[in-house]
Amino acid sequence: MLIFADMLSAKPFVKWAGGKGQLLGEIRKKYPAELGIHIKKYAEPFVGGGAVLFDILNNFKLDEFYISDINKELINAYVVVRDSVDALIDVLFDFQNKYISSSEERRKEFYYDKREKYNALKKVGYNTSVEIAALFIFLNRTCFNGLYRVNSKGNFNVPQGKYNNPSICDEKNLAVSSKKLQRVNIVHSDYKLSTSFIDDKTFVYFDPPYRPLSSTSSFTFYSENGFCDNKQIDLAKFINEMSERGAYILASNSDPKNTDEGDDFFERLYANHQISRIEASRAINSNRARRGKINELLIASI
Repeated sequence: MLIFADMLSAKPFVKWAGGKGQLLGEIRKKYPAELGIHIKKYAEPFVGGGAVLFDILNNFKLDEFYISDINKELINAYVVVRDSVDALIDVLFDFQNKYISSSEERRKEFYYDKREKYNALKKVGYNTSVEIAALFIFLNRTCFNGLYRVNSKGNFNVPQGKYNNPSICDEKNLAVSSKKLQRVNIVHSDYKLSTSFIDDKTFVYFDPPYRPLSSTSSFTFYSENGFCDNKQIDLAKFINEMSERGAYILASNSDPKNTDEGDDFFERLYANHQISRIEASRAINSNRARRGKINELLIASI
């Protein structure tokens, strides 16, 4: 039975590398002034953990919502949370009870057993799967730093994280998230399929895989295909086309000037947009000395 959720706020139900929870205060400043008035639609074609999505769902009454991602298992998790949350909660509670009550060695065995099963199930064709969604969320909540990384064969290969009491099944938030997601069109695709949804009444937030700050800083692939400079260029062309259509655009990316003051890659791509720099904390780096404050970019319609 779903918890009554009309007056409650939802938050991301997965941890996600580059998630925007810590930056929401700055991102909100870039929301269009007409959001909820003239702008009645919202699209997020790289949804990831959905921090901005849930902020919009919690605070604005819009007519239509569209999210997509190329990560099939992530999108499956969103669909299952929306459509089959009770069954999902049952499986996650079972995982949580077994994992939390186990010894350190048994936890390790449990984690790698579930990772192996997840990768095996991914290779079997499916439309929507509660089991894969539960495994996806379990691995996300117990793996190292909540990373989602796959190898060239598409196998999830992130090692176990070290958490004393991980929150594997947040029943209340899953129920509220399910309630909020009832209004959302959830699509497994790349960003280009959002073309038919986007018009001059749409706020579109793009949060693509970030351009690496160095040749060694690309720590993760969200799919077996990377997101190279040519793909950043293609995305910029798409964003410019949607902006010309009249949509209000906001995009995030890394700031190359953190490591190279002369790197004007994004300034050249987004010459017709407003580029702001905001301070963010780098949490994911195996070298503690390289964790800390860096700048990120917010690219907005003018």
